Amino acid sequence: MADRNQVEKNNFLYQRYQYQGKFNPENLVFNANMQEFSQRVGYICNLETRGKLSPQQSYEQIQALWEELTKSYKALGIAKDATQEC
Repeated sequence: MADRNQVEKNNFLYQRYQYQGKFNPENLVFNANMQEFSQRVGYICNLETRGKLSPQQSYEQIQALWEELTKSYKALGIAKDATQEC
């Protein structure tokens, strides 16, 4: 029973949405990275709002997350794919 409650809690806290875009492995991985980025930014914003993080700490953490997301985007080669489709 405890395992089921943990699974339900995780599903509530870490919701994943079905990918609706053009399917290829790179886009799917980037979508997962984008969803994780979004969730983590939400948590950081909530911590800052509650006074647990300073605005500077929040900014720095979000900036680091953005840099990770940018590296992921470039490493997956999505930018090249988008320019080839036009």
